[in-house]
Amino acid sequence: MIINRSIKKVIKVGNIAIGGKNPVVIQSMVKAEAADVSRVLKQITELSNAGCQIVRLAIKDTGDACAFKRIKKQTSLPLVADIHFDYRLALMAVDCGADKIRLNPGNIYKKKEIKEVVSALKSAKIPLRIGLNSGSVRDFSSRKIGMPDKLVKSALAYIKIVEDFKFRDIIISLKASNVLDTVLAYRKIAKLCDYPLHLGVTATGAPYSGAIKSSIALGALLLEGIGDTIRVSLTDNPVQEVYAAKAILEALRLRKFGPEIISCPTCGRCEVNLVKLVSDFEKEVSSLKLKPIKVALMGCVVNGPGEAKEADIGIAFGKKDGLLFKNGKAVRKVPFSGCRDILMKELKK
Repeated sequence: MIINRSIKKVIKVGNIAIGGKNPVVIQSMVKAEAADVSRVLKQITELSNAGCQIVRLAIKDTGDACAFKRIKKQTSLPLVADIHFDYRLALMAVDCGADKIRLNPGNIYKKKEIKEVVSALKSAKIPLRIGLNSGSVRDFSSRKIGMPDKLVKSALAYIKIVEDFKFRDIIISLKASNVLDTVLAYRKIAKLCDYPLHLGVTATGAPYSGAIKSSIALGALLLEGIGDTIRVSLTDNPVQEVYAAKAILEALRLRKFGPEIISCPTCGRCEVNLVKLVSDFEKEVSSLKLKPIKVALMGCVVNGPGEAKEADIGIAFGKKDGLLFKNGKAVRKVPFSGCRDILMKELKK
């Protein structure tokens, strides 16, 4: 199956191109006050090492805005200033080198204020993200309408204001806190504008359920060709957001980041500690720059040999030993105790 992506207008955020036929971009957000520069820079480095391509920072006051300039000087990763309530913070962030400004139409909606921000964006030649979410969307209608329509209507109204100021370097996001509203909102807006879409589900809850909600919503939309950038919002270390985003894109064959590990869920037939092996192996390969090949780690003789044969390299385990496969052919027996070192040696070849 080939995913036919919806081709949207190309927008540059720093050195990253979003939209068009460009790969889906991974974003995350620093979970520290911008004024705490050393902590912010540490998180940005960790995010970059994990594979994050664009990072957003909350700018809640002038102290954060002033710190933004110091942060920007010490990282090459594109930085987005996240602005709520006070439009003047957006103006400061532009002056401090922001690569993109995110405004929330729910709390910055006066035309005069929007005009000032757009004027600054034009001068700096940086884009605007119109970032709606269900928790702060304004109700433009006296009649009852569902959340997806409310998000879309609010987005279109804001887009028109910005376009009236002759500005079209725009990225759109419409995040609801549940899967169905999120998917419906993005499906609707995708048909109504040609601006690139940043996908995400907001306020997803605990890390495990949050990753599942995000995987369902983002996966459904990406399968339909909708979406140009993604963030998996989790109440967790932001690095985990990046790992989850990478897993979603790899599962859909939209991006490849390194070796793909396939392993069986284990059952009573498994006579080796496959759970620990897979966990340790995944951690080890995630820190290395390796080719995107398929590695099979299988726990028994039922499906193990077949799955291992289909991988570029793999091991199907018996009671004490495993059979090493390369490119569909059995190579030799290997002991379980030394299999990780053997696999790493083969991968590095």
